[in-house]
Amino acid sequence: MRTPAARAPFPWRDLVWILLALAVLVASGLGLRDPWPADEPRFAVVARDMVASGDWLFPRVGGDLYQDKPPLFMWLVAAALSVTGSLRLAFLLPSLLAAGGTLLLVHDLARRLAGREAALAAALTLACTLQFVLVSRGAQIDATVCFLITLGVYGFARHLLLGPAWGWYFVGAAASGLGVITKGVGFLPLLILIPYGVLRRRGWQGLAIIPRGGWRWALAPLGFLLAIALWLVPMLFAVEHRGLPEYAAYRDEILFHQTVTRYAAAWHHVKAWYYYFVEVLPLLWLPWSLLAIWLVPYWRRAWLARDARVWLLLLWVALVLVFFTLSPGKRGVYVLPAIPALAIAAAGALPAIFTRRAVARASLALSGVLVVVFAAFAIAEALRLPKVVAVLAEEGLSTELPVAAVAIACGLAWLAALRWRRLLAWPLVLGALAVSFSWAIAPRIDPVRSGRAFMQRVLAVVPPGDTLGLVAYKEQFLLYLDRPTVNFGHRRWRTGDAETADAARWLAAAPNRVLLVPDALLAPCFAGMALIRPVGTSAGEPWSLVSGTPDLACAARGDTARAIAYPSPAYVASRPAPTHNR
Repeated sequence: MRTPAARAPFPWRDLVWILLALAVLVASGLGLRDPWPADEPRFAVVARDMVASGDWLFPRVGGDLYQDKPPLFMWLVAAALSVTGSLRLAFLLPSLLAAGGTLLLVHDLARRLAGREAALAAALTLACTLQFVLVSRGAQIDATVCFLITLGVYGFARHLLLGPAWGWYFVGAAASGLGVITKGVGFLPLLILIPYGVLRRRGWQGLAIIPRGGWRWALAPLGFLLAIALWLVPMLFAVEHRGLPEYAAYRDEILFHQTVTRYAAAWHHVKAWYYYFVEVLPLLWLPWSLLAIWLVPYWRRAWLARDARVWLLLLWVALVLVFFTLSPGKRGVYVLPAIPALAIAAAGALPAIFTRRAVARASLALSGVLVVVFAAFAIAEALRLPKVVAVLAEEGLSTELPVAAVAIACGLAWLAALRWRRLLAWPLVLGALAVSFSWAIAPRIDPVRSGRAFMQRVLAVVPPGDTLGLVAYKEQFLLYLDRPTVNFGHRRWRTGDAETADAARWLAAAPNRVLLVPDALLAPCFAGMALIRPVGTSAGEPWSLVSGTPDLACAARGDTARAIAYPSPAYVASRPAPTHNR
């Protein structure tokens, strides 16, 4: 049965407020910076090379197969690049659109479950959630995965709470499948069927009346598998058709090592079991972690009332936290997809909570902390305190004006909330921070943060007639190349010193060759060479250009077949694409 909220006309005024929040908090500064490490340059390079090569099935970095993630997110960036012709715009568009889609899904489901006022409160509070803003403003996969997981939860909730709605049931499973070919954890919406079965067996209120049997329950596995098959079937067929060992290795790596092994026996980002509850949720889930003071009694009453409209989603959130807690490999961003469901489960309580004076005072105090931090930093820089000056200089900020601009903008927003409506202090200060950082800070630190200034120095030193080789390169270097280069594979750290041996053999094989090498890898192959030119620091380490004859014993161990010729890119960051490529 459709709820009264579902039958009511869509509140278009709410859409305006949601889009305004999205524009201020997420879209501000779009197009003003290049991709920043650690992940953004990698995905931008992969997408750019997809467009240039026409091979969208097998992602590559620097000409080497990229096996860490399925390709859907890179497809989205590549599609945006094909449409806009600007890498600066394209690499951020998928995250922006995913954030907007997530907010609209939260608003719509909360409106159907708890009413319009609750829906707007839930969507805008999600938009002001610290982790949601930080991730949505970047070009990592996680904002897109968050949208697909939220779409999966939305589809299942439309069926299990507001149904029967078998079409949405299928959509929820298909969204989970698309999530899997974006990042392996996309299957998480399927877990909602576990608490649904428990709550239904215990006779909880609010669940849709759905027949227990019937073939239509098979729509979920069908939709899930069909969505995965959109990528998996062509990929497996192409691996067999091409018949090369590198494609078979790609298949095995991405299907097993980068999925099952990554979470069951992680080899990096290993954290203690309490990591999320101590180091992530208290800070990055603000303001929800603060609002929990008032939300817990509401959730307790919903538990006593056996209200499945609240607890089906809360139990799913708990399962997500348990899943990532059990994995030894943990990153704060992994739990982002749980926040939209948390917002929907909290929606019914938010209108009443936001009328409390204590909540308004908490918003004022919480945002005041941000104001004080930036004001203190600006004062310290104005006083030229050595440590602060060193930090800013390392990022390319040589004057106090940008930091002061952020502090002033946040301070004015806080004062406006103090005079006008204290509850709005957190969103106003967060919005002022997002806008002022985007315009005053990001463009100034971009040359250093992106690696553009460093690569411009390198390319200016290497004569046009010489061939440049890259050893242990960072992905952002590839964004600024203006000529064909050579590299020796992506992320060769697993092979020990094999990459430097391969590079030494390539260098010794012909004249007019130059290598860009991190100073930490100069020994043993290049340390004794006469022509070593330091070219500065990038990605936290010094680099040098080497040419001439390397250590011959080292070169003898190398394999010339590992040298990958990387053509001059058609799209260069900070520069529009050539007309013929659009």
